[in-house]
Amino acid sequence: MSPHATDDALVAAARAGSSVAFARLVDRHQQPLRAFLRRTCGDWSLADDLAQETFLTAWSRLGSLKSGASVRAWLCGIGYRKHLTAARTRGRNRVREAAWLAERPPSIAPMSDERMTLETVMADLPLDQRACVALCLAADFSHAEAAETLGLPLGTVKSHVTRGRARLLEALGDDNDGR
Repeated sequence: MSPHATDDALVAAARAGSSVAFARLVDRHQQPLRAFLRRTCGDWSLADDLAQETFLTAWSRLGSLKSGASVRAWLCGIGYRKHLTAARTRGRNRVREAAWLAERPPSIAPMSDERMTLETVMADLPLDQRACVALCLAADFSHAEAAETLGLPLGTVKSHVTRGRARLLEALGDDNDGR
């Protein structure tokens, strides 16, 4: 199989049982998926775990991927649903959340004030809004792709992105919203 094979060709081969083809899909999409999940959940370790779970689920559900559909969007959708499940679990179990925060590894390098502000604002955004911002502003998804990925109406995604962007700009002290 060519290293430049299309996602559709790799999916077809993986559906036929090729673990090599699936490994190529993982290699191709793991960084964008992890980046999305890191922005969405705000924790790199958790995001990496969710990405791994996403690929395990994707392997078992390859048959549900529609022909010609975006593999990246499909994976981000699975990852986002895994993130929501994890968030609900943490919400129901505050003791587990406290233990997770206590075990969080320290940053390797200190963050700039601007980046800390952005991460704080992102963490304060509602889950759906945070995911929309992470996909549309950071991962270059179109509003339509984000809507499909997250299972939200297009208008809702547009509103979430607009409101989230405004909060980020406000936090950075930029009152000019680009108009």
